[in-house]
Amino acid sequence: MTSLTRFDPFGSVVGFDPFRNFDEFFYMPRMPLFRATPSEPDMKMDLTEDDKNYVLKAEIPGVKKEDIHVSIDGNEVSITAEMKKETEEKKGSTVLRSERYYGRWTRSFTLGNAVDEAKAEAKYTDGVLMLTLPKKAGVTVKEVAVH
Repeated sequence: MTSLTRFDPFGSVVGFDPFRNFDEFFYMPRMPLFRATPSEPDMKMDLTEDDKNYVLKAEIPGVKKEDIHVSIDGNEVSITAEMKKETEEKKGSTVLRSERYYGRWTRSFTLGNAVDEAKAEAKYTDGVLMLTLPKKAGVTVKEVAVH
């Protein structure tokens, strides 16, 4: 035999007393202060364009220029940087602190025009990579009429 039960959608709201369970009403989960704070910053980039060139400024602090790789394929540009950082603090022959950080950043993007790879220039000074990417001459956009 089945039994019928009456459902009251406002039953739980009417019976709600915030002062009965004061701690539960204002419960806020505790989060660690430095939760998921990255130890090293991401690669920040600025890209500007004029009639002849794209100019890219990428901030890559703490990376050696030998560990930065730039690849150009038509209008696609990829920048990869690897960081290897090790510090060790000794007092006599006892190691008090030893820290290591290994990281790899990759940024890829597509430009509006193809880049002339032969004339592209890259300079890295004071943690900033400057790329000058000349636009390939003779590339025109053909517009097709729709009938």
